[in-house]
Parts: sequence; C-alpha cells; structure tokens
Amino acid sequence: MSERINVMVPWLGQEEAAAVAETIASGWVAQGPRVARFEEEFAGAMQAAHAVATTSCTTALHLALIVADVRPGDDVVVPSFSFIATTNAVRYVGANPVFADVDPLTGNITGDTVRAALTPNTRAVIGVDQGGVPLDLDDVRAATDPFKIVVVEDAACGAGSTYKGRPVGAGAEIAAWSFHPRKLLTTGEGGMLTTSNPEWAARAKTLREHAMSVSAADRHRSVLPPAEEYTEVGFNFRMTDLQAAVGLVQLGRLPEIVARRRELAARYQEHIAAIDGLRAVDDPEYGTGNYQSFWVEVEDGYPVDREGLLEALAHADVSARRGIMASHRQPPYRELTPAHGLPVTERLTDRTLILPLFHTLTDADQDRVLAVLRDPRAVS
Repeated sequence: MSERINVMVPWLGQEEAAAVAETIASGWVAQGPRVARFEEEFAGAMQAAHAVATTSCTTALHLALIVADVRPGDDVVVPSFSFIATTNAVRYVGANPVFADVDPLTGNITGDTVRAALTPNTRAVIGVDQGGVPLDLDDVRAATDPFKIVVVEDAACGAGSTYKGRPVGAGAEIAAWSFHPRKLLTTGEGGMLTTSNPEWAARAKTLREHAMSVSAADRHRSVLPPAEEYTEVGFNFRMTDLQAAVGLVQLGRLPEIVARRRELAARYQEHIAAIDGLRAVDDPEYGTGNYQSFWVEVEDGYPVDREGLLEALAHADVSARRGIMASHRQPPYRELTPAHGLPVTERLTDRTLILPLFHTLTDADQDRVLAVLRDPRAVS
C-alpha cells in the first residue's frame, strides 16, 4: 500500500527540540525573555513597529478589536469566506459582524465588496490574507479611510507573503498572526499582534496578562516585587517561552520554507494549467503568496464535482480538504446572511479544495496527487 500523503506537515527538527530543552534548563518557561526576543525579531521580519505575542491568532484579533476601540453595538465588516474565528472575534467584543463578499480569484475582500457592506455604524473592517494570498490593503483602505474606519489585517496565513514588495501586514495599522501547525511558521499554538500604534501595543501587552500594572516577568525578576494593580478587565492570553523558543527557530527557517512552497506551487500550477476544468490559486498582480493553502477550483466541465474529486484523492490515500468555509452558513451566523447573498463566497466554498503542500513533499508525492487530478475516475 502507498503511504498516505497528508495535506500539511510542519517542518520541525532538532533545532526546535534543542531550543525547548535549553528553555527548560533555564528554569524560565512562562512568558519571559524568549517571548520578548521573539516579539522583537518577528516585528523586524514583518517590518512592524511593535509586536505582542499571544496564545493564538484568535486572541490577537480579540485584542486588536479592543485596542482599536471597537465597542458593543458597533458593526464590523468581515469576509464570511474565512475560518470562523475571524467572525467570532467580532462577537467577543459585543460588536455585530457584517459579511462582505470576496474576489473570485483571490478569495479576499476588495474595496468594492467592503463598500457594499458598510453601514452608518461600521467601526472596523477585518481583511484576511486568505490561504496566504495577500490582501489588497490599499484598495480596501480607499473604501474605509474616508470614514476613519480602522482595517484590522487578519494575517493568520500570511507570514512570508508580500504586498507591493513588503511583507503583508507591514502597512496595516494593526494585524493578527497565527502560529498554528497548519501555518508556515508554527509554535504549536500561538499568535502575534503587530501594530504601528505604540499606545495600542502597550495596552495589548497589559490586557494579555490580566491588565496587571506590573508584568509577571518584572515581578519574577524582583526579590520584593511592587504591589500590582489591575487597571481594567483583562485576559490570560500569554505565550510561553517554550513556544517562543520554537518560534525563534521557525522564524529563521521562514525564507527557506516560502521558497520551497513556491517551488512546489509552481509545479502544481504548470501541470494543472493543462487540465480542463481546474483552476489553481495564483499570485495577484500586486504581491506574492506563501501558498499556506494551495487550493484549486473545480469548474464546469471537469469530470467530477468537488466532492467526487475529494473522494478520488482519498481512494489514492491523498488527504485533501474542502476549501475555506463560509461562516454565514454556520448556525451562529445564518441570520446574518445579507439579503443580496454572497454568491462568490458560496461558489468558492462549494467548488474549491486544498491540496497537499508542505516543505518535505517530494516530486513523487506530487505526481501521485496530479495523477488523480488528471483522471479522477480512474481511481478505484
């Protein structure tokens, strides 16, 4: 029997293991010096002024909305075409998600789709670098800046992607990042908030550890720590030094990971271009993707539909995934479906699937995937 090909395998090795062992030996495993160093190095790599490490991208989004002064009853425009955490973060702060449709090629919101979703109560817009495809931030901000609406960039999938020659998120007022194992850069679980606003960064750092006036790290360094005060209702959103130690090694690997994924993506694209009825994700004209997810759209004229192709891949012991979800179809958000619908979102959700793509994928593995794509009915 052939060996199963997974949809994603994180690239972790002895360097990460050694970094964790060194952290354990240091006696400081909670949020501390390695987290601070990871924040500094991540901010530098992403050309951000400030970085705040968190437990996940979801908690980073939660903090981003709070520091951007999104309040209960405000409207926040979001793509339904995203993992449900994007929409959940809006509800966490008591605001109302308003769904925008997306571009059929990139799967991202645009200035036009945002304009169609704006309301008199819109306080913020969350734009996603979906699957690592860069968001056209300038286009979105052309729709929001005249109304002083803040754009939060959900760069969960975006580490290593570029927008107009810079890392995605570099031009954003505030952005949130994920280090989940499905992402290029992983700490197991974990996230980061980056921002150009020093006041937002300072408040986010306080809020992530219960809004203590004295950080836990400073308290531990002191023989007689000062009495702390809890300045507002805060959260426990702290990353550990164990995670940050892994993140520092992973950050050093990022250029190599991106280069390899783009090489594999180019090979997929070359072969899929010759298959009638399949369209592969590609770079937009304004940036480059990291191919965190390599997705294809099953179009009219292909021998089977999306579900049929998933079944054919599974028969060949190839693990693929349905495309990005449509959050407005989920029980908590069905009542928020716009009257005019979200036709592009629904088409992409119903017709796309994500193919295996990871650093150690071999040409032979990729050939097995491509063989199914060429003739899905031949697989028994």
